[in-house]
Amino acid sequence: MTTTNPLLADTALPDFPAIRPEHVVPAVEAALTEYRAAVSAMTIPGATLDFEHVMLAQERLEQRLNRVWSPVSHLHSVADTPALRKAYEAALDKITDFSSELGQNRDLFAAVEAVEQSEGDALPSDRRALIGHALRDFRLSGVALQEPARSRFRVIASELSKLGTGFANAVLDATDAWKHHVTDKRDLAGMPASGRAVLREYAREQDLEGYLVTLKQPAVQAVLTYADDRALREKLYWAYQTRASDQGPDAGTYDNSARIEQILALRHEAAQLLGFDNAAAESLATKMAASTDTVMDFLHDLARRARPVAKRELETLRAFASEALGLANLEPWDIAYASEKLRQQQYALDEEQLKLYFPLPAVVEGLFAVTHAIYGIRLEHRKDVPVWHRDVRFYDVVGADGRVFAGVYLDLCARSGKRGGAWMDVCRSRFRDGETLQLPIAYLTCNFAPPTEDAPALLTHDDVLTLFHEFGHGLHHMLTEVDLPSIAGVDGVEWDAVELPSQFMENFAWNREALALFARHHTSGEPLPDELFQRMLDARHFHAGLFLVRQLEFGLFDFRLHMDYDPVRGARTMAVLEQVRNEVSVLHPPAWQRFPHAFTHVFAGGYAAGYYSYLWAEVLSADAFSRFEAAGVIDRETGDAFRREVLSVGATRPALDSFVAFRGRDPQPDALLASYGLSA
Repeated sequence: MTTTNPLLADTALPDFPAIRPEHVVPAVEAALTEYRAAVSAMTIPGATLDFEHVMLAQERLEQRLNRVWSPVSHLHSVADTPALRKAYEAALDKITDFSSELGQNRDLFAAVEAVEQSEGDALPSDRRALIGHALRDFRLSGVALQEPARSRFRVIASELSKLGTGFANAVLDATDAWKHHVTDKRDLAGMPASGRAVLREYAREQDLEGYLVTLKQPAVQAVLTYADDRALREKLYWAYQTRASDQGPDAGTYDNSARIEQILALRHEAAQLLGFDNAAAESLATKMAASTDTVMDFLHDLARRARPVAKRELETLRAFASEALGLANLEPWDIAYASEKLRQQQYALDEEQLKLYFPLPAVVEGLFAVTHAIYGIRLEHRKDVPVWHRDVRFYDVVGADGRVFAGVYLDLCARSGKRGGAWMDVCRSRFRDGETLQLPIAYLTCNFAPPTEDAPALLTHDDVLTLFHEFGHGLHHMLTEVDLPSIAGVDGVEWDAVELPSQFMENFAWNREALALFARHHTSGEPLPDELFQRMLDARHFHAGLFLVRQLEFGLFDFRLHMDYDPVRGARTMAVLEQVRNEVSVLHPPAWQRFPHAFTHVFAGGYAAGYYSYLWAEVLSADAFSRFEAAGVIDRETGDAFRREVLSVGATRPALDSFVAFRGRDPQPDALLASYGLSA
């Protein structure tokens, strides 16, 4: 099996081209069989119960399973096929059942407790932290539950896993299903050449003449922002905002309505089985926030500051749209279009003009240059690594001593069969097992507009921010110095602090010194002019209030959906959303809009009752960056301190302790408010 199945091969990196759907289930079954046998051996009477034989042994087993599962899970996200999806779902069921079984294994729980009692006080801090996290996770897995609650909890975990996968698949299928073929270039009036080129590439992929409007993010962004044809904007908005729902052009075909109901009901039931009032309260067991009241107070305070600003911005936009664009009634599909026109008028800043200075290859090299300037590390392209698509690049991460200590895959452009959005995920975790050190390897995935025949991929400044953001997550994973995977890098870090390194990195994409390293015209090589950069800065707070209340809408909706859930009344998804909008929003979309049905962060990702963490962590990141600003921004000494106190320590101590170690005090919101142009 190990010689014929690439998922079981003992290689430093996965052999992606060799992986076939038929390899998935046998490899997972083999890994789980080994795992079960090892756990049985370490929990028999008379077994040695010390850190080496219990905790380190579990880390070793988890890494073996991850080496099998990580490439499969990743391929499911970036190169999905019907056969792979079927194999993935079958294997995921097995892994989910095993995880529930393991989390409720009382003999293993007792073994970990024995290690804590016998060695805990004498162990170094990282090993104590690993034991503490393990015991907490056992309790959150229902290890203390009595029958029939114990078995019910396991059934819930299995069902939630299936529902999450089904939710994500429905969104992907709904996104891929809708297309609008355009044969006459005049129907795309107002769209810049780069936007039309993207639609032309989509048409060529389908062997069509002309242009193809799809629900992939580059197409949605281009049409809603620039297309003069209001009917086309409305048609696209209608399709995009009703994906996987009971509304829209594919109403009912991929509908996630029932899944949302089931997911929320099961999460609530699981939380109450564990003794929590609701799923929101349970989620805080692994977060910084002390209570649900703390989260709600935080969000309401931001809303109090942001909503008046957003209302003024919307009033200005409506007046402009009526007077300058003839749009007497500003509809949701007009917002991006009118906003871009207003921004051009107020700041003479055209996003298309900016894109010419952000060709993707140069931005990547600039990102690496910024990273080198701050942390003294280099990223070197390797061409001998097997990848899943010709556009994927692999880079070794090299320290100042010339030693390779990590690696990263970059997969940056949108294509069919690839899940939308942007994310960092773990391929390999740092793990020191005796004399062997497994290096941390990251996947970094985005969905930028692909290159065309005439030009490289050109990024908006928002795209640049996205790339820096995800690479911040990657640095958190790759720069860890913790040798225990469960608490290394991003793993085990409180969920409302895990966005600190990512949002922190975005700040460098606004810095003149950093931009000078890569912002150059893609044909002439001319650097970004000072006058254009100043207009970027002037426009930085443009519609900051509208953006912030939108994020608050997402965060409050997610948190209240889980906090206020009542089994008698059900999810009341759209009713809760309407209540939140009445409370904090200034824009109210049509009744048929169904954004929750494609809200994969919450219903198929790790952000359930945790979407607020983007804003929570932004307080930390803005405050952390203010120390860099005081030192001149591109400052190696400050970078070394951030690396040492935040990036390298993983979850060996609470995130607040790491922040205070770097900043010298508790976090303060002033820097965040200033970044949005709001007063403290």
